[in-house]
Amino acid sequence: MMDNKIKVAAKAGTLAGYDSVLSGVSELLEAARRTSVRATNAVMTATYWEIGRRIVEHEQRGKKRALYGEELLQRLSADLSSRFGRGFSLRNLRTFRLFYVNWPIRQTLSAELPICPTQPPESPHEIMQTPYAKFSLKDIANRFPLPWSHYVLLLSVKASEARSFYENEALRGGWSVRQLERQINSQFYERTALSRNKAAMLKKGSVPLPGDAVTPEEEIKDPFVLEFLGLRDEYSESDLEEALIRQLESFLLELGGDFTFVGRQRRLRVGDEWYRVDLLFFHRRLRCLVIIDLKLGKFTHADAGQMHLYLNYAREHWAHPGENPPVGLILCARKDHSVARYALEGLQNKVLAAEYKTVLPDEKILAEEIERASRMLERRRESI
Repeated sequence: MMDNKIKVAAKAGTLAGYDSVLSGVSELLEAARRTSVRATNAVMTATYWEIGRRIVEHEQRGKKRALYGEELLQRLSADLSSRFGRGFSLRNLRTFRLFYVNWPIRQTLSAELPICPTQPPESPHEIMQTPYAKFSLKDIANRFPLPWSHYVLLLSVKASEARSFYENEALRGGWSVRQLERQINSQFYERTALSRNKAAMLKKGSVPLPGDAVTPEEEIKDPFVLEFLGLRDEYSESDLEEALIRQLESFLLELGGDFTFVGRQRRLRVGDEWYRVDLLFFHRRLRCLVIIDLKLGKFTHADAGQMHLYLNYAREHWAHPGENPPVGLILCARKDHSVARYALEGLQNKVLAAEYKTVLPDEKILAEEIERASRMLERRRESI
């Protein structure tokens, strides 16, 4: 009886002091999660700087540096990806190298550590290399107080003076990555330099906007953090979405021999934004990639715009020479009515678009399959 009274009181919000306890514990958990992300970011940034250093110094040993460096990056990317998963693409390794080049700290670190006299360097280059081998990631991390995502953004700023300005202001003002990106895009450095009242500009620029805030959940699901930890990233699908994607994949493969499976949850990066496409197929008869994106909800114009972004990226980076332009399929799974839409507007001519419509599965059939699969999965979940 007493337990029931406690449950009723808690539910009604009458348990004395409960709101205070809940608020305090929630704040503690949010602070702990932020601290965890900061610690991970510090180690990650130091690790990437050290990887960049080792790449640069190894390249400098080669006689044909440009050719040798590219070969090194390609082999390193393939081997690291096979061992550690995502996060070591050719583009990322180039970023690590660029990070080291633009944030050199070798003179400072070398001065703080003695060179072992019992092992003389084989060349002048080895003099710089020896101290680093003894320097811990923790020591390197102390040199980089901003998260890795901030440094990636800063690398997009070409002028060193502007880059230093944004770095200092982000550190001084505690800017989130969104605030830093907004300031860079709005040319805050140039506007401040031209302003007669620079102090007022800096004060105004340090004030965050509502859209600049990053929640602990978003910090944890930062693609850089999850990539570094080898975890699934922030675009991971819910159980229902994952099940629907697998069901659709099986359905398309059963339609005949035209669809060839290429990948699931394929990542792409446009600028500094990360995206994922749910399914990627190659259609043998049309000789083109088919990008499939599943949405839980109604179809919107934003879905179409995002698909065209995917198609432009795929055309440039995924399609092979001689292939036809990729086509997109947007599937919106609603509880009462599902919708399937092909994105054919970007094709080169109407003849090609007509051929695509003739060969590809009918939109209505795909929508019906999604509805059928949704009902089946719902019944299965209710029976558990």
